[in-house]
Amino acid sequence: MPIPAVRTRRPRTALTAAVAVAVAAGSTLTLAGTASAHTTGSHSTGSKVTTAKLTKGLYQSAYSERNNVLWVTAAVGRPPVTESHLLKVDPRTLAVRADLTPPVTDPATGAVEAVYGVAVDDEHNTVWTTNTRNNTVSVYSQRTGEHLASLPDVAHAREIVVDERHNTVWASGFGDGTLVAYDSKSLEEKQRITVDGASPTGLAVNERTGALYAADLGNDRLIELRRGSTTPRFLPAGDGPISVSLSRNGRTAYTADQTSGTVSVVDLRKGVVTKSVATGAGALSVATDERSGDVLVVNRTDATVTRVDPRRGVVEETVTTGANPNHVEIADGTAYVVDKSGASAAEDTVTRIRLAR
Repeated sequence: MPIPAVRTRRPRTALTAAVAVAVAAGSTLTLAGTASAHTTGSHSTGSKVTTAKLTKGLYQSAYSERNNVLWVTAAVGRPPVTESHLLKVDPRTLAVRADLTPPVTDPATGAVEAVYGVAVDDEHNTVWTTNTRNNTVSVYSQRTGEHLASLPDVAHAREIVVDERHNTVWASGFGDGTLVAYDSKSLEEKQRITVDGASPTGLAVNERTGALYAADLGNDRLIELRRGSTTPRFLPAGDGPISVSLSRNGRTAYTADQTSGTVSVVDLRKGVVTKSVATGAGALSVATDERSGDVLVVNRTDATVTRVDPRRGVVEETVTTGANPNHVEIADGTAYVVDKSGASAAEDTVTRIRLAR
């Protein structure tokens, strides 16, 4: 699926995404109303924060440079999950441009192919989701919202990441320690690696080399899988690593460590943790600001996002978010944090942080 027009973009070391559900047909695209965004002001470093309500049960987001939209996943409740959304959000106004309903998987209960993790493939103009409850991965058209495919057998599909340079999409199977690769053009599975005893969660890919990095939550380590290899390399991480991102040059990895509430800095060449910085309780998601080199960590229990200078190993700023923030995405110096506040919330929020230099 080649792109219809030539576009220029800077090289990227990673695009991260995440979580999962089933096999189905057809999907429904409905236009949505205008969000009411609220600017909460500047912080000590000068970052400007704006919040907007979207819908209940937000999980993750992924930014499309090609379309200048933020794709946001949402799912409500336990199986049978009957409410789930793939939202197309305007990153400037935080208004919902469209609300894509996943296809129904069980007409008797009304269960849908609920979406959790998300990543975009701008090369082929698609958006990929993980459907954790159904152990599948799905692909949608960014242009039309059409549900293109549901790909089976990814046990508790957790995260998903796109390597546009090598036409590859990776998904993590938390349930059985698998890392599954798909051809982003044909949508066919092309590689499956099972790491015995592993529990892979967050993913990051170095698009220059094609190397994949997976946070192994249960073993306090990173799994490195080099392009063309079937033999993983293991590197140390913090206590309970659940999310991973890479430095712009791809030489350093950062893990959000859920158990210890820290971000760990990992030298990938030497295979050692060089720094560990406390960020807050329930560190859950990490992303790299390629512009400044800083990393942002979402702290779910503390309801904050922490900006860290990984070179100096110091916290530069902490911003309060909605209750139970779940994921952070960074694009062009702007961070988007979505929260999943719980059953009592009518609508969860996205927090946009324009990062000061």
